[in-house]
Amino acid sequence: MKKFNSRTFVEYLFITLGAAIMSLGVAVFLIDAKVVPGGVTGLSMAVHYLSGGKVSVGILMWVMNLPLFIWGVKELGKSFGLRTFWGFTVNSVCVDLMRGDIIKSIRLQDTATVRYLVENDFFFLVLLGAVFLGVGLGIIFKFKGTTGGSDIVAAVAKKRWRAKPGIVIIITDFFVICAAGLVLQMKGLSPDKPVLLLMLYSFLLLVVSSQIIDIIIFGFDYAKSAFIISDKHEEIAEEIMEGMGRGATAFHGKGLYRGVERDILFTVVNRRETYRLVDRVRKIDPNAFVIINRVHEVLGEGFMARGEVDMDKLDFKKSRNK
Repeated sequence: MKKFNSRTFVEYLFITLGAAIMSLGVAVFLIDAKVVPGGVTGLSMAVHYLSGGKVSVGILMWVMNLPLFIWGVKELGKSFGLRTFWGFTVNSVCVDLMRGDIIKSIRLQDTATVRYLVENDFFFLVLLGAVFLGVGLGIIFKFKGTTGGSDIVAAVAKKRWRAKPGIVIIITDFFVICAAGLVLQMKGLSPDKPVLLLMLYSFLLLVVSSQIIDIIIFGFDYAKSAFIISDKHEEIAEEIMEGMGRGATAFHGKGLYRGVERDILFTVVNRRETYRLVDRVRKIDPNAFVIINRVHEVLGEGFMARGEVDMDKLDFKKSRNK
């Protein structure tokens, strides 16, 4: 069994935070708006509507996730983890807590701001739900957690049938949204808005939240690569290595237009250093030819992998001992 150390504690702390933020988006902004996010959360909302609101969404989420979790452990092994159980349990409890199903006095969906958005700015209401959903899930995924649901189905499908997880999740979410739309139509629960419009909002919700998840996990473009062609390549290389503290590689090349042989420099810098690099190159050689490219990921000294968290900075106990 893996030792529960301070680093693991920090990861669980952030998984809890992410689950709470995700729950805020679902409980406060999406359930009453009847915009379904897909997955087990969306299916739970559909059953909640079907029951006339008699069964809380949080309880339904937990009950539906439990057999999926057991299936996931059976198919994927115990390494599938306690994190998944913790993630969907905290998520379920927080949804019911925020909606007043646990403590009656807490009903965040009835605050004046939320009611105003429901009545006057529905688009912004859904957008806020998407943001909270995406930020919460992004934090959970970044710290090696999951909230179960369609993630489990996708993981098992990948192992058993070599299906692409992304495709499995998209198909699952599509059918959940369609099922929820059917329930809303049957029960007549959307008298002021067409059900098809709510379904379109649901698909928009998925697109926005997925983009935010990527930003939380991977960040924006965090590195740039540069090819530098200059007659003063030695001075520029020295400036990159000594002045900026970055490495560089020289490739021997030949300009076909003039037939001049020279070294071509290649280097990788973070996003904030890009303009600094260009400025220094221009000062050394205003005629230098510089090509800047986006870098998807950098592995090696001076860079962390995309989405990797510097846990040493988050290890509070270790920080205090320094």
